[in-house]
Amino acid sequence: MMFITRFAPSPTGYLHLGHAYSAIIAHTKARHADGQILLRIEDIDQGRCRPEYEQAIHDDLAWLRLKFDGPCWRQSERLDFYQERLHSLNDRGLIYRCFKTRKELETLNSAPHGPLGKAVSPGPLPTDEEAHALSRGKVYAWRLNMKACHDFLGTEFHELSYLVETGNETVERLALPDTYGDVVLGRKDSGTSYHLASVHDDIASRVTHIIRGDDLAEAAGLHRLLYALFDAEPPIYYHHKLLTDDHGKRLAKRDHAATLRDMKQNGFTPEEIYKSLGLDPIHSGE
Repeated sequence: MMFITRFAPSPTGYLHLGHAYSAIIAHTKARHADGQILLRIEDIDQGRCRPEYEQAIHDDLAWLRLKFDGPCWRQSERLDFYQERLHSLNDRGLIYRCFKTRKELETLNSAPHGPLGKAVSPGPLPTDEEAHALSRGKVYAWRLNMKACHDFLGTEFHELSYLVETGNETVERLALPDTYGDVVLGRKDSGTSYHLASVHDDIASRVTHIIRGDDLAEAAGLHRLLYALFDAEPPIYYHHKLLTDDHGKRLAKRDHAATLRDMKQNGFTPEEIYKSLGLDPIHSGE
């Protein structure tokens, strides 16, 4: 099977060194495996995504001499596919409408939690209450029903596992879906969520290896459950370290971390970027 991975940034700000580190590692692994690396723009958050940020992503990656395979997918153009996934889950009784407001959920989640510390989930409404809420035009999100998933998968629910590359070995980890609670799969604003859109697109593009930062490592178990519900083969995960600033805080767009755009304008070269990241420019795809 061909090695296929992807780099999937969100155009909610300019790329910084942490993004460059992740993109270069994924690119290098793909080329070493004689495989493919795809580019995907995760722009479902239309309130924060901007065209100028999306264009900058393409410009910055080209400046780093990273070349991608196949067409670039934009998630905002694929919303119908995510709706089909939600319809499929709903037909099987695996999701439910949640009409709770953010404030109501905060009140629920301020109550004492269970031993795993997971958030309190509201659960589905009785049929008559749901019908009443719909008749009043109340907006809702779609939540995954963990109890229904357990009943649907049976013993497999607690046996779900996935592979993680750590250094020179590959280890198996249990997904432990119970620890996630009834997560949102269809947001009120965009109609989908990161979890649903990401897993669907990885399946559709036949991704075999997911390479991303440690901050997303805990999502792997939930995504493994979605792979099972979609009857798809899960990928192998590799979670690399996160870059931090001088105070040990991870680089983030919201903190206005130094961007590749600024560094380029200040005279930095791609070779200097690679050197600062401890990576070899020969792996850039040139």
